[in-house]
Amino acid sequence: MARANRHSIPGFIWHITHGCHKREFLLRKDRRRWIQWLYQAHKPCGIAILNHMVTYNHIHLLVMDTGPEKSISRTIQRIANRTAQEYNKRKNRTGAFWEDRYHDRKIRWPPRASLD
Repeated sequence: MARANRHSIPGFIWHITHGCHKREFLLRKDRRRWIQWLYQAHKPCGIAILNHMVTYNHIHLLVMDTGPEKSISRTIQRIANRTAQEYNKRKNRTGAFWEDRYHDRKIRWPPRASLD
């Protein structure tokens, strides 16, 4: 079955999650490096980073798409590729670093007023 295309809408806020392969703790030593790569990759691609959290086996991002179409996909792809390449080179291994695709969810902004 073909994968659904991602729909990137400029100006919206997105919650992104991406997990390590087999939920292994692969980011234990690379958390700081991953954050550096995030801040290097986001500027040319056109996303605004609102918040991030990097755990040992997955990441969370809160971003606003401010660039051209597919800017979030390009940013995540750059970081994911670099992370996998450097980790595999350092560990002298091959294979997947990340679990399948990243997950994204559009955040409603501004939040709806309370119905109380």
